[in-house]
Amino acid sequence: MPTPDYRVRRAVGDDVPATLDMKLAAWRETYATQRPASFFAAEAARRKQQIDWWARGLAAGAELWIAEDPAGRIVGCAGAGPVQDDDADAGVPYELQMLYVLASAHGTGLGLRLLDAAIGSKQALLWVLEDNPRARAFYRKHGFAPDGRREPLTGLWDGLHEIRMVRRAR
Repeated sequence: MPTPDYRVRRAVGDDVPATLDMKLAAWRETYATQRPASFFAAEAARRKQQIDWWARGLAAGAELWIAEDPAGRIVGCAGAGPVQDDDADAGVPYELQMLYVLASAHGTGLGLRLLDAAIGSKQALLWVLEDNPRARAFYRKHGFAPDGRREPLTGLWDGLHEIRMVRRAR
């Protein structure tokens, strides 16, 4: 079966609403067994606030990469930036802050294309839900390894934990 011809490009402000819709759909696909319906409703209720925040970030120079299917529908996104001060101990300069791909595009190589667009082969770290074996396996395949840091989440994510994974020079 042929894989779709996805287009990966840097997002602009007009892409933010559809990207947020895609991100929420990816969360529903990935976290439906770990979060109650109220979690997704609360996130949907913050949509206007999130659109404004993301649009301001893009206008200020933040990089967000999106993937579109042949029909122009956003099916994935990735973003990265400098490591935050509380992660300086990892000894790498970049953080992959997000990478989401809809389940319909899993296994197509799109995740790697987005990872490459966001950070290339740079040394970097990321935080991933401890109970997300698919994502953890993807990141391990691409050079990331858990470094022992584990953090409890709060707020809407309360009860879950993230682990830090780091990719160093090879």
